[in-house]
Amino acid sequence: MRLSLPINTLINLPKPRFLISPSSRYLNPNRSLTLALRTSSLRGAPVVSPRLRCCCCYWFSTEAMMTNVGEQSIPSPVELKENIELTEKERKIFDRLLSTLRYCNLDTQLRVAGGWVRDKLLGKESDDIDIAIDNMSGSEFLDKFKEYLSSRDEEVQGDTVIERNPDQSKHLETAKMRIYDQWIDFVNLRSEEYTENSRIPTMKFGTAKEDAYRRDLTINSLFYNLNSGSVEDLTERGIDDLKSGKIVTPLPAKATFLDDPLRVLRAIRFGARFGFTLDEELKEAASCEEVRVALGEKISRERIGNEIDLMISGNGPVSAVTYLSELKLFRLVFALPSSADPSPSENCGSLSQAYLEAMWRLLQTPGLGNFSGEQRRLALYAAMFLPFRKTVYKDNKGKSIPVVNHIFKFSMKRKSSDAETVMNIHQTAERFRPLVCPLEAKNDVGLEKLDWATVILEHWKSISHNDAEVPATSKIRVLTGFLLRDIKDFWRVALLTSLLLSATVDDQEIGHLDFQLEKMRETYLTVEATIHELGLDNIWDVKPLVNGREIMQIAELKGGSLIREWQQKLLTWQLANPNGTSEECKDWMREIKAKRQRTE
Repeated sequence: MRLSLPINTLINLPKPRFLISPSSRYLNPNRSLTLALRTSSLRGAPVVSPRLRCCCCYWFSTEAMMTNVGEQSIPSPVELKENIELTEKERKIFDRLLSTLRYCNLDTQLRVAGGWVRDKLLGKESDDIDIAIDNMSGSEFLDKFKEYLSSRDEEVQGDTVIERNPDQSKHLETAKMRIYDQWIDFVNLRSEEYTENSRIPTMKFGTAKEDAYRRDLTINSLFYNLNSGSVEDLTERGIDDLKSGKIVTPLPAKATFLDDPLRVLRAIRFGARFGFTLDEELKEAASCEEVRVALGEKISRERIGNEIDLMISGNGPVSAVTYLSELKLFRLVFALPSSADPSPSENCGSLSQAYLEAMWRLLQTPGLGNFSGEQRRLALYAAMFLPFRKTVYKDNKGKSIPVVNHIFKFSMKRKSSDAETVMNIHQTAERFRPLVCPLEAKNDVGLEKLDWATVILEHWKSISHNDAEVPATSKIRVLTGFLLRDIKDFWRVALLTSLLLSATVDDQEIGHLDFQLEKMRETYLTVEATIHELGLDNIWDVKPLVNGREIMQIAELKGGSLIREWQQKLLTWQLANPNGTSEECKDWMREIKAKRQRTE
């Protein structure tokens, strides 16, 4: 069964489930229930503007994957723990901290702040323990803690004080100490004031309530008071928002975002991570022009890139990119050059989200192989940036630079290797496309001419023409072998990406895409099995049968480009003759050399 769905209506949470599509415009009128693959909750489902619905759509085939469920229009409540359950290590750590208060006779309240409290209430373990102190700095408390340890003849496992460094987004001093093999952060409670043109606040000591209200989201504003052993919800809505699955700011959203525009991306990331719904006021503020300008001007590209990387590496990348597109932040975040050629379409964010979702679903498919975290991350980037794979711009020297390279190196300040790997995936995916059908059918039909392999095919013809023992599948093995040696262990990612490229129907201008995921999955598994049968799984690790020194000796060369030409010929022979030996390869080389000399 194939479903037609408006772009931006699908989001992904950790456990897939089938839910009724909220749009009836594309549904089959002859069915009583038309289902779309979605996830375990409707929380976080973005509202799609009519303009986006009209400009781009895509389909997901869900054959052999259907199950019926009732319609859900209201997010189901989140189940929270009634009490925070401490692990044995956490109990020992907290006992040590409270013992310090007693030993030093301190009238001090110690609270665990933020994410640890949220995660523990959700029943998730967390090792991110930040201690907020009400009447002294973190370094001052560390001195007291050392004094307590010294009284017991115990040594400090490790400690450090990270000085305030606003230029590196470090707005206050943080003390750190290793307790029971776990690093704990210590900071004082504080309040913040922001200037108009900076996200760097002026810090001062504050109350617990002031500290709670200065935080980015209500679900991150909760405290666990070590002295009383209780959870404190000082905004009086953190627990309720956690239960109802809402992403809300403690103070008015627009003011919160103008103070620190990075909070827009954090709100999106947490909404995607937990599958929570972004508050309507929050969405309106995030998409307003004033906040968008502030995000572009006040936040460093490195900080933006860090947030995007956390989104893509998390468990809700599709939701996150959907929100970026819906809230008109996609172009701003990825800072596409104004001189890009061809110029990206107005709906490029929606197209990117469509490719990303298709890749995400394929990666989530059981039995599709084990992808490392790095392969998964770069596979999602490769899919998301597919619409820009052929787009370039002119740099200051008039040189054409791929836009994908610009996005990684300048828009997100990521490492150069990320850009190089993604661009290599795109290039290999294009080259993979004509090989997919022959690999499925296990024959060489349709491989007479390939732009990227003209020289390789010439070498193969010279080998197969003079050797009747060359296997029938040698051409496809040679071409695939060269391809895999270039992309190495990212070849599976490149294969998936090439299958996504086959999803384009015909009208790229309005972005019609047809993702038949079950068919793609079957094709992937068949091609993967063929590559395994051909013995190419780790072909990039296979050493040449003849090394450079031997080439120079047999061919009587002193160096130069002819060595490279011989290396390519010998690798072609080696791929065409998987059982060939080094001596056989050398004999073939001597024979070719002798024929060339007779001809000359």
